[in-house]
Amino acid sequence: MNTRKYYIDNLRWMVILLLVPYHTAQAFNTWGEGFYVYIAPSKAISSLICFFAPFIMPLLFAFAGMSTRFALKKRSVGQYIVERIKRLVVPLVFGTLVFASLMAYIGNRYNFGYEGNYFSHLGVFFTKFTDLAGFDGGFNVGQFWFLLYLFVISMVSVGLIVLQKKLLPKMTGILPLWAVVLLGLPLPFLSDLLSVGGKSYVEFLYIFLVGYYVLAHDEVTDKIAKFRFLFFPIGLIACTAYVISFIWLEVPYEWVNDIFIYVGRWFMLLGLIGMGKKHLEFRGRATAYLSKISMAFFGLHFVIVVLMLYVFAGIFKGNIVLMYFVPVITSYILTFVFSDIFMRVPALCFLIGGKYKK
Repeated sequence: MNTRKYYIDNLRWMVILLLVPYHTAQAFNTWGEGFYVYIAPSKAISSLICFFAPFIMPLLFAFAGMSTRFALKKRSVGQYIVERIKRLVVPLVFGTLVFASLMAYIGNRYNFGYEGNYFSHLGVFFTKFTDLAGFDGGFNVGQFWFLLYLFVISMVSVGLIVLQKKLLPKMTGILPLWAVVLLGLPLPFLSDLLSVGGKSYVEFLYIFLVGYYVLAHDEVTDKIAKFRFLFFPIGLIACTAYVISFIWLEVPYEWVNDIFIYVGRWFMLLGLIGMGKKHLEFRGRATAYLSKISMAFFGLHFVIVVLMLYVFAGIFKGNIVLMYFVPVITSYILTFVFSDIFMRVPALCFLIGGKYKK
């Protein structure tokens, strides 16, 4: 019996594709955050970051929790752990050594005028530990922080799941819809717990477990789908309000922005799952291909974005429109090309965390 949920696959690759314009936009942020290749502040482009930031990564952690429930129906705990090592730890190590080090090198050249070559810079990368962002050439893991968090959270979660099955074997996660909505209430209180660089292990663990115990049940997602046209607009309005408040009005009260962030986070998560369950439960040749290369696309896109920003900075730096859209377009093209290559070569497919199919 096929338990795969195609709407999760489709939503996942859609979210991953959004990372190209999202990460490119970070070169134009208006709040003074460093970047590997910082161009200039732009409120319009920064609005993209603020709109997507509340829900992009929480959605991926929710999907991971949901997928874990389906995976443990077909695999033993030991098989699941081995699979997590292959899909998460291997690309984390490879991506850090190869891609994150290259981004740090570019950041050091662009921001601080480093004059050595990439190989000499490896000595800097592996010995310089500052804020772990890497914009100064120091050690960082780039976008692979997601794989690190997901691996740690997966291991903690599988331990909790095994314990729960022993102590509460009849526990069910089938909740009434009002209770599912209320599950978003703890999020603001978890965001500062075990937080590194503004990313909380505890908050993402909570979302992962909600995905596993609650959102993986068809009875629950069917209810969410019925109210998708309520949840999704609430999420859109909240995320838009956050953009207006933080970027355009520059409201000085952090609690106001936090309300918009967490309302947007939870209702966009519910709304998108509802939309996906109702409209994206299908697989065609194109969606199968995009699902297949999504892991490679995730691993490759960021370094290509940084390279394109670096290449075009000397050409279009005075034109913000071109300086944003040309790197976005070229990054999409190159990331698709190299993702396809990585998925066709068994060794590269393994290193990027993909599943090789001839």
